[in-house]
Amino acid sequence: MTAPSSSFIPLAPLLQALIRFDTTNPPGNESACVSYVNALLQDAGCVTQIVSKSPERPNLIARLSGARAAPPLLLYGHLDVVPAADQPWMHPPFAGQVADGCLWGRGALDMKGGIAMMLAAFLRAKAENLPLPGDVILALVSDEEAGGVFGARFLVEEHSHLFQGVRYAIGEFGGFSMEMSGRRFYPIMVAEKQVCRLELTVRGQGGHGSLTSRDRALARLGQVLTRLDRGRLPVHITPASRMMLQSISSHLPFPRNLALRLLLCPPLSGFLSGLMGPAGNRLEPLLRNTVNATLVRGGEKVNVVPTQATLTLDGRLLPGCTPDDLLAELKPILGGLAEVRVLQHSPGPAHLDMGLFDTLAGIIREADPGGVAAPMLLPATTDARFFARLGIQTYGFLPMRLEPGLDFLGTVHGPDERIPIAALDFGAEAIYQLLGKFNQWQAVSTQTRMLPKGR
Repeated sequence: MTAPSSSFIPLAPLLQALIRFDTTNPPGNESACVSYVNALLQDAGCVTQIVSKSPERPNLIARLSGARAAPPLLLYGHLDVVPAADQPWMHPPFAGQVADGCLWGRGALDMKGGIAMMLAAFLRAKAENLPLPGDVILALVSDEEAGGVFGARFLVEEHSHLFQGVRYAIGEFGGFSMEMSGRRFYPIMVAEKQVCRLELTVRGQGGHGSLTSRDRALARLGQVLTRLDRGRLPVHITPASRMMLQSISSHLPFPRNLALRLLLCPPLSGFLSGLMGPAGNRLEPLLRNTVNATLVRGGEKVNVVPTQATLTLDGRLLPGCTPDDLLAELKPILGGLAEVRVLQHSPGPAHLDMGLFDTLAGIIREADPGGVAAPMLLPATTDARFFARLGIQTYGFLPMRLEPGLDFLGTVHGPDERIPIAALDFGAEAIYQLLGKFNQWQAVSTQTRMLPKGR
């Protein structure tokens, strides 16, 4: 595919081109998409650099020079997408079709739509010689959906000099609008939970499949699954969740505002979230560490009773919590039925820096006077955890004004992923405005350290 020759590119055709590169991960194969974007940037006169751990999984870096009145600002996003096979799509997932005012396809929201916004703002700043307070770095990476081994993690571990001096970054996962009690909120991600994957092993007596016996490994496994399904881990109120719920509740009418505030009272949190239905289900993971059983292994032959079975858990830790905290919380639930070990822990940032938040909130107010920006704790994880190792605070800021019927969180990674074309323009303009204003943090910079859990 040949890149257009103009430095200004309409957003819908740009996103269509990005979606039509099938970058499903695994295997990723982001190289053709990176080559396309690289030609686009070079044609506009931008200096670019491609850095890769593997030729098929490259990462693209571009930089605009600024006045050095502020540290560099990093814009980053991932080009890989999750699989779309075996899902009932109304339009082919890699066709980039336009229908009903939306552009449909895998990655439209997560996150090729966001990359199109960043690219449009970056190219516009270059074409118009926008006065920049500091340098602007654009990093388009591979492999976010499978752990960042070839992408952000590789860049941070092997090429950290590319991000020297950066304090703030813009990436996923936030900025989309959502309606609540007649108010329109734009949650901006300021913190995220940590990955903590566990393996549980249950053991029991083995033997011939024709014999009757009790206390088999698979029977114990069933008990473990039932306990995990019914058990609830303790509530912890973190600074990020407190800011999020207090901010949203301050703009809601009674009694909705009171219900959100009472979620911050641990003895009432579980009861209230249960009464709130789907909204409570989405808020509850922001108040607890969570585990979900995702993989089960046991047995090798139909007529042999296995002596052990293993269960893999996708655990997510709140900011400030550790794997030891999670193991301690699981112990009374498991009751000695299983041995537990940590398979992987990917820690989050050590502190929360809100210095750029007011600038981002101001941009939202200018773009949508009826909208309210609110800080958000993300129950999932992004590449932000890797850049945090370099002292970089990421804000999930890809602004999209969505129609109330389009549920962002319910559409990402599912069939019929799509983005309104008007939302693309909204986000590109917001990011462009940020490029001229990101030095404002110096007047309002504050830092809130992550307190220990429960405080």
